[in-house]
Amino acid sequence: MARKTTKGNSTKVSKPSKRGGRTSLRPGASASLRFLAHARSGDKGNTANVGLIALEPEYYPILVKEVTPARVARHFKGMVSGVERFELPNLNALNFLLHDALDGGGTISLKTDAQGKVYSTALLRMEIPVPAALARRLARA
Repeated sequence: MARKTTKGNSTKVSKPSKRGGRTSLRPGASASLRFLAHARSGDKGNTANVGLIALEPEYYPILVKEVTPARVARHFKGMVSGVERFELPNLNALNFLLHDALDGGGTISLKTDAQGKVYSTALLRMEIPVPAALARRLARA
């Protein structure tokens, strides 16, 4: 099932059709982070730790600009009490601490994902604005 939203002169389409193992994108103003980065996550007490690593060095400045602590906090609204971001430019990566995300932590939490492993996948589902040329290139991939 395709979902299309139009705002101004930009178009965002989420479509489940697959080409080469990747969901196709139509040129527009936004893309899912999964097309730009990979991620890993884990736990430290009651805090989830999510690393977001650019797939290409040219994507890192886009991640720095668009994947802000405020945007990540909105993405995880109701699930975390706060977000901290650390930049790792030598690795083309960002690291996020998601505070109070684990209902007390792995040893006492009754959550199914008490170690926060799913937070990386959830972050990769976030949509961010990208230049139109990049959106066109991702659509061809």
